[in-house]
Amino acid sequence: MNLQDYPSYLMKKSKTLKPAQEVAVIIVSALLVAIGLNLFLVPHQLLSGGVAGVASIIGYLTGWNISLIYFILNVPLIIWGWKAVGRRYIVYSCISVLFTTWFMAIIPVVNVTRDPTLGAVAGGIISAVGIGFSLRVGGSTGGFDIVGSIVTRRHDVPMGNILFFLNGLVIVVLGFYKNWDLALYSMLSTYVKGKVVDMIHVGHIKVTCFIVTKDKEKMLCQLRKLHHGITCMESQGGYSEQGNYTLMTVTTRYEYAAVRKTVIETDPHAFMNVVQSTEIVGRFVKPAK
Repeated sequence: MNLQDYPSYLMKKSKTLKPAQEVAVIIVSALLVAIGLNLFLVPHQLLSGGVAGVASIIGYLTGWNISLIYFILNVPLIIWGWKAVGRRYIVYSCISVLFTTWFMAIIPVVNVTRDPTLGAVAGGIISAVGIGFSLRVGGSTGGFDIVGSIVTRRHDVPMGNILFFLNGLVIVVLGFYKNWDLALYSMLSTYVKGKVVDMIHVGHIKVTCFIVTKDKEKMLCQLRKLHHGITCMESQGGYSEQGNYTLMTVTTRYEYAAVRKTVIETDPHAFMNVVQSTEIVGRFVKPAK
């Protein structure tokens, strides 16, 4: 293999999943979230946090169908996210919400374990695996994930902090309206879920992407659709001595999947080097027009 072909070889080795495979991951993730809820959390009247937690509280207090409430609460968030985040992210979120609602409707609420501590831990882990893999393919499980994504893109606030705050409010409400034992068990579940999600998908670590390409204008056109600034530099191949352009952009690990997919689809012969950034000083989010 020639050295000139090496960047293309690297990109082919690291191809992203096809859309059909990504949707399959989203569906399996929705199934895991529904299993965590119906088999471990709901039987003990525990909360998973997020919109599912709000739906659970309403269902516990009114006796209404939790899966239907979950779907209704997600609708305005999806509409907001469509305008603020992007089409692909929201389409995947819609798929996740629809399948989670369906799985919650068909999976019976069965008390797998009588111990609420085991239910909290197992439910948190299973739900977190679903959430984590959904995030890894560039989607979400809807609800507070959409809110967190919008806020962190606009204001550079760690998404984990946003979700922890929102989930904390939901759990406090459960404590006031039900009892504090259930609230503390739910807090345990939320804590476990957060740790497992971090193991699968690190949401707010900054990474710097150096993209070497010959097709500068096409690459810039696509990258400008994302949410961060881009620095463009002329460069030259050390072996080929041919002229290239090096584009540098800083993003979060949460958004990196979208950048990677954009680069591969725009120029399969591009070379991209990704390094973790220790600190970002100055403007990080692209100013709104």
